[in-house]
Amino acid sequence: MRKIISRSIFIGTSLLFISCKTYTIPIDSFKNQMVVATNSNMNEVKINNPLYFKNIKYSSNNISKIEVIDKSGEKMTIANSPAIEMRMTHKNGKKYIVYFDTVILENDTLKGSRSRFIQGLDRTIPIASISKIEIQNGGKNYNYK
Repeated sequence: MRKIISRSIFIGTSLLFISCKTYTIPIDSFKNQMVVATNSNMNEVKINNPLYFKNIKYSSNNISKIEVIDKSGEKMTIANSPAIEMRMTHKNGKKYIVYFDTVILENDTLKGSRSRFIQGLDRTIPIASISKIEIQNGGKNYNYK
């Protein structure tokens, strides 16, 4: 019985990682796309809260489409949504995750939120310290209202 449970957990975890498509954004392309995403251009949005019935309000950037590169090196465009997560890898190897629709670029500093539930859990990172940017649909059940 224990083997069956272990195998099921392993298969489920493997499928989760396989099913999530990860895309990259070259840093120069990211800068060009984020020109319009400034603190003065933020929109207040509402999304559903999968944990209870009250909606969540927060400020979102005004980017609707994201230009990315898939695993095979092909350029693609994906729609921005509240479930899109952005993973930044620093030049020292550390990785940080924020929600893409909260990201803005101010004076070569990237700012984004790490949580939908706790306000103030923001991440501020100099763009020069980032070596890689990846985008992934986190699979969370968030939708704009």
